[in-house]
Amino acid sequence: MQVKSKSGRLFHLPDDEEEARIQAGIAQDPEAREVTEEELARMRPVGRPKALVTKEAVSIRLSPEVLAYFRSTGRGWQTRLDAVLREYVEGRS
Repeated sequence: MQVKSKSGRLFHLPDDEEEARIQAGIAQDPEAREVTEEELARMRPVGRPKALVTKEAVSIRLSPEVLAYFRSTGRGWQTRLDAVLREYVEGRS
């Protein structure tokens, strides 16, 4: 069976027969073992750490030209737009 993630990536999940073969292989491996609750508690969380300074989500109307320009600069365009606005604010202070 295949499962699709939010990003569109496809993951193959084993059927019952394949899962049984996997579990049998694990059982035969003397170095394979389950992670204990204590070990699990010590593991680092997965994902991006919380930012010290968070940004606020807002809705804003921009001219099509401005939006097209920043989007054309690729990933991170919103961060670059924020930097331009921040520079403007700092120049006015």
